[in-house]
Amino acid sequence: MTRPTARVLALLELLQAGPRLRRVGDLAERLDVDERTLRRYLAHLQDLGVPVESVRGRHGGVRLAPGYRMPPLMLTDGEAVAVMLGLVAARRAGLLPPAVSDDVAGGGAADGAAAKLRRVLPAALVHRVDALLTDLQVTAPAGPVGAPAAEVLLTAATATAERRPVALTYTRADGDRSRRTVHPHGVVVHRGRWYLSATDTAVGELRTFRLDRVTDATALVGSFDAPPDLDPAAHVLESLARTPWRHEVVLRVRGTADEVTAMFPAGLALAEDLADPGGWARVTLRADSLDWVPALLAGLPVPFVVEGPEELRELFRATAERLADALGPRADVPGHSPQ
Repeated sequence: MTRPTARVLALLELLQAGPRLRRVGDLAERLDVDERTLRRYLAHLQDLGVPVESVRGRHGGVRLAPGYRMPPLMLTDGEAVAVMLGLVAARRAGLLPPAVSDDVAGGGAADGAAAKLRRVLPAALVHRVDALLTDLQVTAPAGPVGAPAAEVLLTAATATAERRPVALTYTRADGDRSRRTVHPHGVVVHRGRWYLSATDTAVGELRTFRLDRVTDATALVGSFDAPPDLDPAAHVLESLARTPWRHEVVLRVRGTADEVTAMFPAGLALAEDLADPGGWARVTLRADSLDWVPALLAGLPVPFVVEGPEELRELFRATAERLADALGPRADVPGHSPQ
């Protein structure tokens, strides 16, 4: 005769492998026990911490709560966010193979894995993760340089989707720490950092907050209307381009402001059209170091003129001389002979 413990484990296997909702009578028949004994086995599973749910009604039955069908995937909020973002990033980078099973509907291995992960996560966490992935905007990929706490990230994303105010504790770059209430409009990833585009209710103006500088965030009761035609990614990029740095580089570039802006990495340069018949734009960009600027500007496909700072002009001259020396002597230049 089968021992009760073995039947309890067999019951768990049936609940994991079968349809989501199982009738008590069917389970009792499968285990060759009466319904009273079957209910005792279900109670034993609950005593062991297995989340067995009962559904009443004509079409009722028992089932395992979401999040337990695959015990190895009982993830914390932070782990779930990391896995889902990893799948999204790998898919966008083309690093995942295509689906090898017909039960994955055209989305590839990444979409199939994400769908399976959603099925085994608690419903409340799935809602928060979906809110993050739905509205997430990535302007430029880069290696990780600072990640926000998972709870902060999920709260910001969910509040954005639900148009709910958020109270957060924020530390500025100068170390000043304050409590803010904001209306979140979008989560943006730019060069490895996470930003929140939001309206600071204390001043009624749009602000950009680095989410790794938020120590806690709490969604509040209420709702708000988003500014019309607001693009959170564009707002974050413009905000970053206006951030003061050690050096301010100013130059004139041939082309319209829109054309010239597209020649630079996102969020790096601000351009404005000049009242010039030749069609030039003035470009301003900021940098902590000027060493990389000559190489960047040398790659521009149009004429440009450096207006400042003087240190950059000197750096350009030195770079030009170094490049000329790298070519070696020329036979058609007096005083030089081929080697």
